[in-house]
Amino acid sequence: MGRGGFVISKNYTRWIFVLPALIVVSTLFVYPFLSSIFYSFTNKNLIMPYYKFVGFDNYRAVLGDPTFWWAFLNSIKWTVFSLVGQILVGFSLAMALNRIRHLQWLYKILLIIPWAFPTIVIAFSWQWILNGVYGYLPNVIVKLGLMDVAPHFLSDSTWAFVSLVFVNIWFGAPLIMVNVLSALQTVPQEQYEAARIDGANAWQVFRHITLPHIKVVVGLLVVLRTVWVFNNFDIIYLMTGGGPANSTMTIPILAYNMGWGTKMLGRSSAVTVLLFIFLLLVCFIYFKVISRWEKEGAHS
Repeated sequence: MGRGGFVISKNYTRWIFVLPALIVVSTLFVYPFLSSIFYSFTNKNLIMPYYKFVGFDNYRAVLGDPTFWWAFLNSIKWTVFSLVGQILVGFSLAMALNRIRHLQWLYKILLIIPWAFPTIVIAFSWQWILNGVYGYLPNVIVKLGLMDVAPHFLSDSTWAFVSLVFVNIWFGAPLIMVNVLSALQTVPQEQYEAARIDGANAWQVFRHITLPHIKVVVGLLVVLRTVWVFNNFDIIYLMTGGGPANSTMTIPILAYNMGWGTKMLGRSSAVTVLLFIFLLLVCFIYFKVISRWEKEGAHS
């Protein structure tokens, strides 16, 4: 009896320790998630006290809206270009740092600075640098004679999207660099030495030794960064607000404008649910690929 009582008490103690985390997760994630699904089937409007169920009307309206598909295409381009750029830059920096033996800690600190700053500071700083009237970069371009007129990086529909992608690569590459560098430092040095003795070139060493050890880490980074970049709101909203002429409009910006601009919370919720379903499918594909990599690594 005493022993059974101890087991019950131990089980209760375990749940007591977990309870605060469950409350926080339920408050910050589960409730908003379930409420979004609920409101997506209603005509909920933030300025109206009452609402009613409308079934799939919100989803039909969203999927039939050309602005939604324009924002979806922009989100795809924004994610692909940002992700590829961040991986290329971060991976290159990690490979370079892995070869440095002196003052590596200093280079890591300097290169991680973009990721360490708050997003609002980064957005406003780049907004000042790229401003077509008083911005530092446009005026330098004119003074160097590269252009006759200062380019309007954030107010020109051609330049705005490219500028945002550049800023996002600059911001996100350090995270890739740090994680890839940590993975590179776990590769057994004996394998590199054996490859040199066998006469393997740099590409063969990278393909048969480095890549198999770090590809799972890189795969997980791709999953996380895909979700984060696709859901990115703050950099785009603070720098362009989705403009000019919707050239930088993405799904999160569209959902925000529907919910807080036109007050159509039901339709905005439908957009967020569709976004969730899409990212769920993308993550499923990613994890299937990573799972196959892990199985190949276990058998090799």
